[in-house]
Amino acid sequence: MTEADYVVVGAGSAGCAVASRLAEHGASVVLIEAGGPDKSRFVRVPGMIAPMHSVPQLKKRFDWGFSTVPQKHALERQIPSTRGKVLGGSSSVNGMLFVRGNRADYDGWAAEGCDGWSYDDVLPSFKRMEDWEEGANELRGAGGPIKVTRQRDLTEASTSFIESLSDTVGVPKLDDYNGAEQEGVSIFQESAADGLRYSSSRGYLGGNPNLRVLTKAHVTRLTFSGDRVTGVEIAEKSGTRVITASQEVVLAAGVFGSPHLLLLSGIGPAGHLRDMGITVRADLPVGKNLHDHLFVPMSFLMPSAVHRGTALHFASGVLTEMLRGDSWFGRTVFEAVGFVRSSRATDRPDIQFHTLPWSYPVPNQDAPVIHRPDKRPALTVLPTLIYPQSRGEVRLASSDPTAAPLIDPAYLAEPADADLLIEGIQLTREIMANKLIAGDVRAEFSPGDAFRDETSLRRELPNRVHSVYHPVGTCRMGADERAVVDPQLRVRGIEGLRVADASIMPTVTGGNTNAPAMMIGERCAELMTT
Repeated sequence: MTEADYVVVGAGSAGCAVASRLAEHGASVVLIEAGGPDKSRFVRVPGMIAPMHSVPQLKKRFDWGFSTVPQKHALERQIPSTRGKVLGGSSSVNGMLFVRGNRADYDGWAAEGCDGWSYDDVLPSFKRMEDWEEGANELRGAGGPIKVTRQRDLTEASTSFIESLSDTVGVPKLDDYNGAEQEGVSIFQESAADGLRYSSSRGYLGGNPNLRVLTKAHVTRLTFSGDRVTGVEIAEKSGTRVITASQEVVLAAGVFGSPHLLLLSGIGPAGHLRDMGITVRADLPVGKNLHDHLFVPMSFLMPSAVHRGTALHFASGVLTEMLRGDSWFGRTVFEAVGFVRSSRATDRPDIQFHTLPWSYPVPNQDAPVIHRPDKRPALTVLPTLIYPQSRGEVRLASSDPTAAPLIDPAYLAEPADADLLIEGIQLTREIMANKLIAGDVRAEFSPGDAFRDETSLRRELPNRVHSVYHPVGTCRMGADERAVVDPQLRVRGIEGLRVADASIMPTVTGGNTNAPAMMIGERCAELMTT
């Protein structure tokens, strides 16, 4: 097929959703993915996330291999920026954590001029996409393409953490943090069920004859007739060809891929494009507003965390899942989640906690090697910066479409971000010293006693921060000159082109970003068909 009503670029979290829904409305759709199929057990079985991320030779099969440029405020580190290069995109390689975010996030978008994106506006899209294990209610959906379940059989370490966080901070234990209230502590929800990952490709890509999916096809540029986008040029093993869209092209190539394609096609900051020798079609702030969640891993020796980072323990998990199923290997590795307010918070939580009943590599995972974590049972707590103030950008390295973009999130550029992470570390230590959990804590070995006081913590923080792989914002949605797309997701000044992925977020949502990205795909299709 070389022509369709719609061409969707990127079969990731949002792309699969928008393509599927357009096809359901009777349109012909071509969905183009640079990566390969998602048939591998490494992608489909939740427990395989460990080797998929920790073995560099294996990771190359499913990841674009991006890293940041040297980070000025993080010891010039080049921090990995994992993005899925496979059908399903990052939803095929992530931790499967299902978090909608806070109601105030979406109401804030609407207040800034993004009409149609308040919480009440996007709630139907969230409900339509999910198949919640407890069934439908006023706030949750059932029968959708993405199965959502609670993590099960928590280790005693994570159960104790839930009790201790609630007692220390004074927040409730929540039954459903995706329901009426987010602030509190709870069991994680996951986009997984029956031992299988529910990526967007698994959920949305069925047998609709109106939808054709191309894999291992790299989009190199947009094609134009005047100011109207007419299609895309793709490079495949067999050569280069053009896929034409009679109605619209939707970029869903992700927070790095979508701005990269816009820039290559002459849509972006005029000065930067001219420097790259690219003719300017539209002078827009493409690539600006890049921001991301950061965490600092803190590991505590705890016998009740059970899991050990050994080959034997991993092999036993594989065998147990194969023989009887319903084991830890068939679910996400994360267990508990907390949303709490720092001393600077206003109307919503700004610190998120993840618990992981395994030790974590220290001090960071920048180098492309197999990292060897401590093999003793440990609970890793990840205090996370939800709303960073630092802003960076994505730029072209060259006009060659095969060259990776330059990614600069400007981590820790704003001192307030470091302040919040330090407060998160200190709060974690208070939680772990609570009598409800302290009896089972043998030691904090990361960061550890060498970084007990605030002065040493601040000095070490740039060496320890890590991306949660939630970058957003590079094709900002809005109604002012800072916007790349309008609230209908149409690229300003260009006909026949929309963007639908996490790059359109004006500000990052309060929690893990995969569910909001799929919601954006659902919402885009709705805007295009109503």
